[in-house]
Amino acid sequence: MLKKLFLLSLVAAAGMLIAGCQEKAQPDDRLKEYVDLWNDKKFEEMYDTYLSSSAKETYKKEDVVKRTNDIYDDLAVKDLKVKFKKPKEEKEYDKEKEAEFPVTISMNTLAGEVSYEETVTLKQQEKDDEENWFVEWDPSFILPDMEEGDKVGIESLPAKRGEIYDRNENPLAINGEAFQIGIVPGEFNESDLKKLSSLLEMSPEAIQKELDQSWVKPEYFVPIKKIPITERPLALDIIELPGLYSKRVDARQYPYGEATAHITGYLGKINAEKLEKLKDKGYTAQSLLGISGAEEVYEDKLRGQSGQRIYLTKVNGEETPVAEQEVKDGENISLTLDAEMQKKLYDQMKDEVGTAAAVDPKTGEALALVSVPSYDPNEFALGMAGDKYDKIYNDPDKPLRNRFYQTYSPGSAMKAITASVGLKSGKLDPNKTFDIKGKRWQKDESWGGYQVVRVFANDSVVDLESGLKYSDNIYFARVGLEMGAETFIKGLKDFGFGEEIPMSYPIQKSQISNDGKISKEIQLADSAFGQGEVLMSVVHLASAYGGIINDGTMMKPVILKGEEQGVWKKDLLTPEQSQLMRTDLRKVVSEGIAGKAQVPGKEIAGKTGTAEIKSEQGTKGKENGWFVSYDQKNPEFILAMMLEGVEDRGGSTHTVQVAQKFYSNY
Repeated sequence: MLKKLFLLSLVAAAGMLIAGCQEKAQPDDRLKEYVDLWNDKKFEEMYDTYLSSSAKETYKKEDVVKRTNDIYDDLAVKDLKVKFKKPKEEKEYDKEKEAEFPVTISMNTLAGEVSYEETVTLKQQEKDDEENWFVEWDPSFILPDMEEGDKVGIESLPAKRGEIYDRNENPLAINGEAFQIGIVPGEFNESDLKKLSSLLEMSPEAIQKELDQSWVKPEYFVPIKKIPITERPLALDIIELPGLYSKRVDARQYPYGEATAHITGYLGKINAEKLEKLKDKGYTAQSLLGISGAEEVYEDKLRGQSGQRIYLTKVNGEETPVAEQEVKDGENISLTLDAEMQKKLYDQMKDEVGTAAAVDPKTGEALALVSVPSYDPNEFALGMAGDKYDKIYNDPDKPLRNRFYQTYSPGSAMKAITASVGLKSGKLDPNKTFDIKGKRWQKDESWGGYQVVRVFANDSVVDLESGLKYSDNIYFARVGLEMGAETFIKGLKDFGFGEEIPMSYPIQKSQISNDGKISKEIQLADSAFGQGEVLMSVVHLASAYGGIINDGTMMKPVILKGEEQGVWKKDLLTPEQSQLMRTDLRKVVSEGIAGKAQVPGKEIAGKTGTAEIKSEQGTKGKENGWFVSYDQKNPEFILAMMLEGVEDRGGSTHTVQVAQKFYSNY
């Protein structure tokens, strides 16, 4: 019995010894645990486990957890970092007193970085029959200097969008004003709805839809439509109606309207799909961005960076700044375009369907890029009614289509390139003649029923000069066959076929064929005179002719002023071969089929082309007419023009006549 009592005494003594050796909870260890949770944004666990009873009495869970999460979401807080350095030396803390420790809090917000120091106070209290240290929570743990009752404010400071100018500082896209027309429903007479519909060119249903929005009240101003600031007489007519008002608002303006629409594009509201892609770049559901053209291509330059300000509004109404990101206005850009030249070219082409590009052969600068029919970018920027947009979108002539971006079959405009490839390769002797009789030809019976057809049969002995002057398909088909597919393909690649067009404004790349190969003789023959599967953009075609007349040096096409100019392709021809081509291209106009391009005082040279779009030989289909030209007396630009649907208007001769009128008036 004594032995058992002795053993029990030893166990009890050992238990007391162990209890005596256990370390007491320390506030710095406790704070480290709290800070770890803080960095992980585990605010609920922080509140439940670590807040003192007094803190919980003062601040309800919703005041701490939900509010912190909501504020951090609104401020787009990222990279939250709370740092606490434990004291190097151990210290005995008085449980009757509070323990205080400095912490550093930093975070990235939508208004930039926020970094500050705070003091965290812990005090000891008993919980669940155990003593521990608990945090005295404070609103300043959310944001610096934050106190109970403070409201968090966010102010957006919009950046001024950069403007777009031409080479002569003529405005293409600028920040201006418009009239915002609106209705105060309580004052509006519904009998005027039909008249208002006519004045605004909006359907009555579209107007009524705006008035039926859930937020509308009788005394509110309900925006209906923006109209250009130049339409002041219209605005005055509208506000004569009871309940109609107008006010001036900021608006993007496009002074050259339809003439430059496909170059400038327009500014519009961001849609849900683009917002999802761009939300990390600071775009919101209210953002405007470039929808097409230069507004879209150079969005990053033009947009700038809006500023943001985060502040606290105190109970007494005073504001205390938290963070501010400065506004960075967008960059103004200048294009190489000559807006007045662009307008004259557009005015000459506006009743057509087609495209044109004027490119300086010495610098590669694009001086004019026209796509017709066009649209008014001002209407899009101000907000177009759905029914009017549908009418434009469904127009069979596709005014929204940017035709100078696209590629087309070049037809006989290709022949100058084929000739250049042959001359440079040494496989085309310009003096060699082919004996060609009649309008149809095939190499042999292996071609079956397929024949190459030429327009004129006046020459039976055809050399390069004659082949170009009279656009002889048979001559160029035979040149292509003698050259061979390998040489022809290599030569076209030397001219940039199959490559991305080295221009900051995107243009579709040209192709030799759908798969980049030419595997059959008929395809080679067709490709040599611009049919087959050869496709080119009007920009590339103008650049290529620039290389032909510029002693074999083709410059990179440039549209953004200040971009580095440079050679795209060189040694396409020798200077002597270039001179030969210049002579022959002039004769196409002075002696050949483009005689209607003659302009008094100018020496127009160039090459016509008719691209036939049809399902099979022997049928009649749509024709696109080409004319690539320049003035040999003053070769400041190559003008490549393509007009669609010329089959009943004289073919490419119609395009020649439109170009001639431009030269006459320029």
